[in-house]
Amino acid sequence: MKRTIFRNQLLPWLLLAPQLAITFIFFLWPAAQAVWQSFLREDAFGINSTFVWFENYRRLWGSAEYLNSMKVTLIFAVSVTVLSMGVALLMAVAVDRMLRSTRIYTTLLVWPYAVAPAVAGILWWFIFNPTVGIMPYVLGQMGIRWNHISNPDQAMTLVVIASAWKQISYNFLFFVAGLQAIPASLREAAAIDGAGPIKRFFTITFPLLSPTTFFLLVVNIVYSMFETFAVIDSTTEGGPAQATNIMVYKVYFDGFIGQNMGSSGAQSVILMLIVIALTVIQFRYVEKKVEY
Repeated sequence: MKRTIFRNQLLPWLLLAPQLAITFIFFLWPAAQAVWQSFLREDAFGINSTFVWFENYRRLWGSAEYLNSMKVTLIFAVSVTVLSMGVALLMAVAVDRMLRSTRIYTTLLVWPYAVAPAVAGILWWFIFNPTVGIMPYVLGQMGIRWNHISNPDQAMTLVVIASAWKQISYNFLFFVAGLQAIPASLREAAAIDGAGPIKRFFTITFPLLSPTTFFLLVVNIVYSMFETFAVIDSTTEGGPAQATNIMVYKVYFDGFIGQNMGSSGAQSVILMLIVIALTVIQFRYVEKKVEY
């Protein structure tokens, strides 16, 4: 392996400068502003700010609405992650067993990933619309009355389906790549020894997929806690009765709609710390059980 050596010590920094500038301007600087804003409280007119230390954080832990948003986020993130990864794995296994039309099948399944989250939300909103949607009609024929506008559980079901549908394609691509990297001789040897398809999957295929599964677990949790904002905003707007008001949407609502920038900044800091903690736990403890 040939190693690149830079004779000019300034050249590597010049090559990294564009990426470092983007990271600083769009990530580090906004994060620092949010941390600083979380210690301030503005007056009703947004003219003067007062340094209040940890008062914004103390108020959040005493707020029933904020604690509810944490509970909703937990349910939402787990549901989206399990559904999107489960369906993607099932489809990837189906593709891996196909001998013909694999490329066509893969291409069709990848298309939803190109759809913007807001568009995905509106699409599923129309499908489940109580007035003109096809799914409420089908469910009505089965005796199920669908109205996510007034039913909290149905609203949560809608946003979970819309968010998971958007992410299935991404998970599918990685699972297919992981399955294709597993030597066929291992599964053939297990089949010769008399292991059935289900036993081969859980004793050989799935353990060897653990690096891919671990990576997707981290990505999907971060996705469900941040990138699903547009899905929530375009379908339920956090309702009904705060049933779908996840933490990232509450940050937006309190900051840009309620104009409570101090509370919004504190919420964004807490959300960032939660995601960092989850990522550290996953890499420190869960990764130890991953077989490479």
